Amino acid sequence: MMELVILLGVLLLLLALGVPVAFALLTASAAALLALDIPLAVSLQRMVAGISVFSLMAIPFFIFAGDLMYRSGIAGRLVDIAEASLGRARGGLGQVNIGASMLFGAVSGSAIANVSAMGSTISPLMEKRGYDRDYAANVNITAAIVGLLIPPSHNMIIYAAASGTGVSIGDLFLAGIIPGIVTGAMLMVVAWLVATKRGYPAGIFPGWRPFLRAVTFALPGLLTAVIIIGGILSGIFTATESSAVAVLYTIMVGVLVYRTIGYRKFVESAISSIRITSMVLLIIGAAGSFGYVLAILEVPADLASLINSATDNPILVLLIINIILLLLGTFMDMSPLIVITTPIFLPIVSALGIDPVHFGVIMMLNLGIGLVTPPVGSVLFVGAAVGKISVEETIRTIWPFYLTLILALMLISYIPSLSMALPNLLN
Repeated sequence: MMELVILLGVLLLLLALGVPVAFALLTASAAALLALDIPLAVSLQRMVAGISVFSLMAIPFFIFAGDLMYRSGIAGRLVDIAEASLGRARGGLGQVNIGASMLFGAVSGSAIANVSAMGSTISPLMEKRGYDRDYAANVNITAAIVGLLIPPSHNMIIYAAASGTGVSIGDLFLAGIIPGIVTGAMLMVVAWLVATKRGYPAGIFPGWRPFLRAVTFALPGLLTAVIIIGGILSGIFTATESSAVAVLYTIMVGVLVYRTIGYRKFVESAISSIRITSMVLLIIGAAGSFGYVLAILEVPADLASLINSATDNPILVLLIINIILLLLGTFMDMSPLIVITTPIFLPIVSALGIDPVHFGVIMMLNLGIGLVTPPVGSVLFVGAAVGKISVEETIRTIWPFYLTLILALMLISYIPSLSMALPNLLN
């Protein structure tokens, strides 16, 4: 018990002091190992082991592909499609933001890239047409979470690696499509209701010719998702190999088709991707070391016993786990939580007959909600900054969208067919 108090106490103290998550995890692990009289070298060994997983090679490639897509102007072309098809509704630009986020999520898989791209593209246009900044920010921030569900998602790759049970990345990609569409549609309904209450104007359908032109211009970029999913399902390449294919295809589209990627943008994208990848892998490695100490202290087994002693009802167990994950997501980032909590909760739900693929989708949305929840919600802070509004103003009016994400989480948790329909159909 004393070692566990040291582990969690040091972690919470460092996080409260603003120490980066990776260093807080490593320091807490080192303190607990010292208390256990275990050499500190073990912490570094577990850290290296945590990132020495072949499937994790897909992460830098998908990050690189997403950054190239952002810099090549694909986001703007996706906005054109969404505006041509969804702009007629009252508060149409809110619908456009969500629709474009869903499309961009299908080619980037990153919530941060999504909120940055859509915010910088649509938010100025919304403000120009009379929308309040808080509405634009709320829509942009919550819609970015949909990109975590619609493939490709590097967080799904982290989950598959952390599961230790050979969960198929291809099945995870397929499982996220319908939940992503459902969540996006629910956010659209709420965006329309809020827009109607505030009296925002309706747009005008530009006609089929502009719509078809927008689709034609954006089609090369949208084919990225088709190539990734189609290649995996057909067996042409693995999920890890698909990430490299995505980079090559994106370079071809950006250089030869759109002609928006030159030497300078390519280098800037590479440097940015290296920085992001370094941060992500450092966090994953640190979380691996932290998770190892938790395993030594038998925390997963004790927590499983505690939950099982409380109830063996799958509905209640999922509710308890969802609440725990939502609380953890308010002060820790998504990647380390996936690495730490997957080995703890996956055996519990698997014993109750819940499919690991279904649980993976639940975790993606649950921990994604944490990204828009203070005090550590990275997507919330980025979205507020891009929308040129304070976090306090954003939080004051974001609750309808936040409650919608919670409702979507409950639907996805308790209706497994939403997640499992496509994997079962195509396998």
